[in-house]
Amino acid sequence: MTKITFYKKNDLFLGFKVEGHTGKDVYGKDLLCCQISTVAQLALVGIKEVAGIKCDWRVKDGLLKVIVGENDAKRKDIQFLFETCLQSFDSIIIDEKKYVKLEVENV
Repeated sequence: MTKITFYKKNDLFLGFKVEGHTGKDVYGKDLLCCQISTVAQLALVGIKEVAGIKCDWRVKDGLLKVIVGENDAKRKDIQFLFETCLQSFDSIIIDEKKYVKLEVENV
């Protein structure tokens, strides 16, 4: 199962973590896992490369985590990116609750 957790503080998204494999199909052929990974990586590239923000991030097999500082989180483009990412995950997993859990955690 994949667990997606968004971190929010004072109504601002600070980041998210995607952890685990969905297990819907065999490794390397799991399209659900691929979709989730693509959205997560797009957000990371948007934050680091497009917006040019230095953030805390980690990528390894079965894990992608990105956290921005509170000052950077106040930027409208960053909130837009996190909101878009959250809505994208939500639409991807609408019928996949058996394989993916999505939550927003207040920190």
